[in-house]
Amino acid sequence: MFLAYLKAEDFPGADVARKFLQMGWTRARRYANHKGGRKYDKKTGKQLPRTEDAEKAAAAVVFYERYVTARQHAEYVRQKKLHQERHESQ
Repeated sequence: MFLAYLKAEDFPGADVARKFLQMGWTRARRYANHKGGRKYDKKTGKQLPRTEDAEKAAAAVVFYERYVTARQHAEYVRQKKLHQERHESQ
């Protein structure tokens, strides 16, 4: 979808697709580090012990690699700059 948005010159769409890659990375890391995804105990508010789920950690690596690739994509950078120039005075 990210590439399709870039091809269509739809920067907001491409940026949302990039953000979903970033969110996939952060959520996969959260679930790799904390079973069930919960970082803090509901009752006490104390941080729960960290775990390491290798499968979820591997998924996080895939999301992170795609996120960085998207963020550095030459066409994305060009459209981002153009978008910022168009909307900086607003």
